[in-house]
Amino acid sequence: MTIVPLAGVIGHPVGHSKSPRLHGHWLHTRGIIGHYVPLDVAAADLPAVLRLLPRIGFRGVNVTIPHKEAVLALADDVTPLARKVGAANTLTFVNGTIHADNTDGYGFMANLRDGAPKWRPGDGPALILGAGGAARAIIVALADAGTSEIRLVNRTRARAEELAAELGGPLRVLDWSERATAAECAALVVNTTALGMQGQPPLGFPATALAPETVVTDIVYTPLVTPLLASAHDRGCTVVDGLGMLLHQAAPGFARWFGEVPEVTPELRAHVLAP
Repeated sequence: MTIVPLAGVIGHPVGHSKSPRLHGHWLHTRGIIGHYVPLDVAAADLPAVLRLLPRIGFRGVNVTIPHKEAVLALADDVTPLARKVGAANTLTFVNGTIHADNTDGYGFMANLRDGAPKWRPGDGPALILGAGGAARAIIVALADAGTSEIRLVNRTRARAEELAAELGGPLRVLDWSERATAAECAALVVNTTALGMQGQPPLGFPATALAPETVVTDIVYTPLVTPLLASAHDRGCTVVDGLGMLLHQAAPGFARWFGEVPEVTPELRAHVLAP
């Protein structure tokens, strides 16, 4: 009897996730008989669910809000990267054990290479707006890639200071009110906040602070072209939308669960964006 591989995404809520559409496209185009399903799991049920899934044929799951930090304590094995980031977004089940990893930084860097192929970590400082979970993964990825200075601004400075103290390395914290000044001479500006996202308040970042040679990226993708990206484009900057980060971070998990390394293509982008 052929065992059909199963994977999915765990969150609460999870109905908004584009991961089923994304992985479903890869399964279909590669002719793989398998399933990827959304799993709405409340925090109280998370331990029991994670122990049950391998027993009913799941090979792994993606993890989204609010469970990315909680799964670390439930995993049997945590990669050094996930431990450093303090969160996991990719779980793989092997012989009943749970292996936790974080591919957000990988997805961010792969998206940056696609959208701004001329950018190099040594080009100059990077400015990170926000100090949440995504910022952590991106900071670790940039530092590991060789970025010598990472400027961090957050609406609550204390949170940025805590993050800098925890991660160390080339981090320099500035006040939220200094975000325009912090963009001076920056080779890369990254918005990791929800500000500017559909239904959220504006980011309030002055485009005049950006030099035309600056690469600007926003990790949100609703809308695909955020006000920050639109204003940066008008300044002549290279802009990178956030959808590619979602697509690329999914690839390692798919390869582990379904046995084939998928590609991020224009067709995939169009499929995920389709209504």
